Amino acid sequence: MLDALILIAFMIVIGALIGGITNSLAIKMLFRPYKAYYIGRFKVPFTPGLIPKRREELARQLGNMVVDHLITPESLQNKVMNEDFQRDVVQWLKEESEPVFNSDKTVNEWLEILHIPVSSDRLNQWLKEWMEKKISRTKMEYSSKRIEEALPEKWQEKIEEMVPKLVDLIASRAEAYFTSPEGKAKVKVMIDDFLKERGTLGNILGMFLGNTSVADKVQPEIVKFIKHEGTQEILHNLLRKEWAKLKLMKIEDVIDKLPEEDLMSELYISLTRLINIEGHLSKPLSYWLSPHQQTITEKLLPQWVGKGTDLLSNKIPNLMSKLHLQKIVQDQVESFSVARLEELVLGISRREFKMITYLGALLGGIIGLIQSVVVMLFS
Repeated sequence: MLDALILIAFMIVIGALIGGITNSLAIKMLFRPYKAYYIGRFKVPFTPGLIPKRREELARQLGNMVVDHLITPESLQNKVMNEDFQRDVVQWLKEESEPVFNSDKTVNEWLEILHIPVSSDRLNQWLKEWMEKKISRTKMEYSSKRIEEALPEKWQEKIEEMVPKLVDLIASRAEAYFTSPEGKAKVKVMIDDFLKERGTLGNILGMFLGNTSVADKVQPEIVKFIKHEGTQEILHNLLRKEWAKLKLMKIEDVIDKLPEEDLMSELYISLTRLINIEGHLSKPLSYWLSPHQQTITEKLLPQWVGKGTDLLSNKIPNLMSKLHLQKIVQDQVESFSVARLEELVLGISRREFKMITYLGALLGGIIGLIQSVVVMLFS
């Protein structure tokens, strides 16, 4: 009986050892040896190990698996369009933009930090070039046209409506001038000059009437003349005739009579003063952004993220095809040494490989038990 138990125990131990060792050896042979060995011209069987031998195929299959089953366009699209993901992106952008909204650095400093080649001098130069091109293009387009062809009809109607107002303005200004001390003095000077030009007759009239009395008599008559309806009608007709002549003139004829260079220079100076680019760029960035922070972060930013993720979602398939992820994974795996591949695989599945080894030992022990029973039955 004791001999039988010893035989059974011996067979179980031998079977377990054989099963465990063979399984452990099989696992080792997945990776080892790392390279092929030769005896003369003949390669030693089972060298290199399975994974080193099939590394290129393994890399290719891993690339296919990643692209076809793990990181697919559909999975990325679902991730990008996920509401939680978009909410996280919005929150992250809010946190990252907070220092920008409250920045004390000027716009010029930010442009320098971001290496954007923009300055007030360059912007002013661009403004000047834009103004010159715009005026030159407009001049070429309208120079051969008459004023009435170039001006919109509404503008012409406005000018027609302004003629009576202009007559009233001229009359009121003239009346105010001639009733003022300056106007009265001017009338007296004109009468003096008139009498001097008449020689002796003028001197006699002056001595007889007296200059002051003549000026006092003439000045009210001038005012009456200005206020007279006939005078205003004459002025009204005169302005209308001049406007009618002006409308028939070609724009190039009007431009030729103008000091173009001086006008361009004055217009540029006025524009630069009005826009004040240097003053705007010298202000802190927070001056421009802080008043709009809530609108941007609470309203516009979610909209931008939504539109951005929609656009990204539509572009993901094309983007992935351009990235060639399969080739990236394949090249990366092929660049790994076999030792590193072994480390990666064992790091993930070390426990499972141990269980396989133990299972081999268990099965070997069971087989040894069965063999020992069979040997005793037939001995």
